[in-house]
Amino acid sequence: MHAPKILNISPPDSCLQDIFSKELGISRVLAQILINRGLKNIEDAQSFLNARLEHLLDPYSFSDMHKAISLIKKAAKSREKVLVFGDYDADGITSLALLKTTLLKIGLDVTHYLPHRIKEGYGLNKNVLRLAEQKSIKLLITVDCGTNNYGQIKELRRHNIEVIVTDHHEPLNNDLACCASAMINPKIKDCRYKYRDLAGVGVAYKLCQAITGQRLFEDLDLVSLGTIADVAPLTGENRIIVREGLSRISQTKRIGLRALMEISGIKDRKITSTFVSYILGPRLNASGRMDTAEAALSLLMSQEENEAKVFAQTLGRYNRQRQKIESKILKDATELIDKEVNFKEHKVIVIAKEDWHQGVLGIVASKLAERFYRPVIVISLDEDLCKGSGRSIKNFHLFEALSDCKDFLEEFGGHSHAVGLIITRDNIEDFKNKINRLAQEKLLLEDLIPSLDIDMELALADLNEAIITGLEVLEPFGKGNPEPLFYTRNLNLKDTPQALGRDTLKFWVTDGGNTYQAIGFGMGKFKDSLVNADNFDLVYTPRIDNWQGEENILLEAKDIFFRYSR
Repeated sequence: MHAPKILNISPPDSCLQDIFSKELGISRVLAQILINRGLKNIEDAQSFLNARLEHLLDPYSFSDMHKAISLIKKAAKSREKVLVFGDYDADGITSLALLKTTLLKIGLDVTHYLPHRIKEGYGLNKNVLRLAEQKSIKLLITVDCGTNNYGQIKELRRHNIEVIVTDHHEPLNNDLACCASAMINPKIKDCRYKYRDLAGVGVAYKLCQAITGQRLFEDLDLVSLGTIADVAPLTGENRIIVREGLSRISQTKRIGLRALMEISGIKDRKITSTFVSYILGPRLNASGRMDTAEAALSLLMSQEENEAKVFAQTLGRYNRQRQKIESKILKDATELIDKEVNFKEHKVIVIAKEDWHQGVLGIVASKLAERFYRPVIVISLDEDLCKGSGRSIKNFHLFEALSDCKDFLEEFGGHSHAVGLIITRDNIEDFKNKINRLAQEKLLLEDLIPSLDIDMELALADLNEAIITGLEVLEPFGKGNPEPLFYTRNLNLKDTPQALGRDTLKFWVTDGGNTYQAIGFGMGKFKDSLVNADNFDLVYTPRIDNWQGEENILLEAKDIFFRYSR
């Protein structure tokens, strides 16, 4: 048997289903999914279904955009050198490639800086003033960082260096967010921009649109790449960016991106958000995890085929190295949890060990949070300052929890579900105790049971090819817009299940009148349970399977709930 899950089956809204179905000419199934996504009127539903480029917001909706453009024009007129300072992850790298290319095109003298994840850490560091002075910089622009680097920005401004911040991270203190010459961040207090959830590259894109006075739709390949890789919600403006950008990745003119798709084996495939999340994004991120992020940036900006191929191969090598290190740390961390964590007392898992590679802590924390379904913070121990990364679960705002524990932290930053921190070795135990006291107050027992959000309960008779094909209009899928999940009760097995490679299970399900093939990835362990159960309920996403020219309905199983009479 597998771990219990809470099923959240969305209550059907028959009245609104009927309105959407008639007015929009869609199935009642699709209508209910739109309702589940929070769309409550015809206008919002139409905007969601017909997300178009012309619906992108005006970049000058950012209060400081006019200031930023004025500074950039002044730098161009005075022939001043400009430094673009980025972040080492895929969001930061795509942001930097986009902005640097745009500034070069308008004739600016541009250099860039990517900090080293392990040696320097995230954001503007204490060496930034020296770096700017060495290069005679008069204007510094950040991408995907800078919101919380008050000290460094004030020091730069004191030395007559203008600073434009483009970022999307939560401000630690809204009152200090104004120390930059121009602050372009949809999350700062009193920002008039109507969409809050742009990725860092989305914010940089808005600046580029304002710089050029053009829509720059051809750059949506980079913007969608960074947006998906950063797990930004695929709602609102991000939905438009990614929906349009994915098709542009498939047809990209960027030599480096084409080389990366080729070495990844997806060159001639239709690029989906899944390919970006699990194939392209991790390879771009691997560069900054294992070494500097320069190889990834050079790849995206490459103008020469052979050079691009070399950079793509380098990223592939870094990614294999990352996977090996990650696997070892994951094994160590699991053993440490078995020894140290009391699940009755510890609602937040905090573990630390020497020699854990800092570049993969976030991925390890994410996998542990998924496995144990509670917030996880993984720390690499050093003699004094130790670096950590955390990932959270549905009902626990990790960034706010760190804010409440700031007395024990040297630095921290991030989002509701993903954070980074620096802590002294001596403070780890006190921090662990404090964050767990907070979790005891805020997390209920049921919050620690994983849940499945089901869009609709259906009978097999409710499915047909037209309904399933109609669901494609919901793409792209990702955070904030998951693939539809359906629930069907009281099914029986027809024929013996087949165990395929990679722990995959193929089986046929029937309700006595309708029979469909199902496939479950990672579900090989359920084979005996399926055979022995009297009947079962199935959670699944329906697909159209095109095999040898024949189209058939296929149910991709996500979970199975068994019933036994004895």
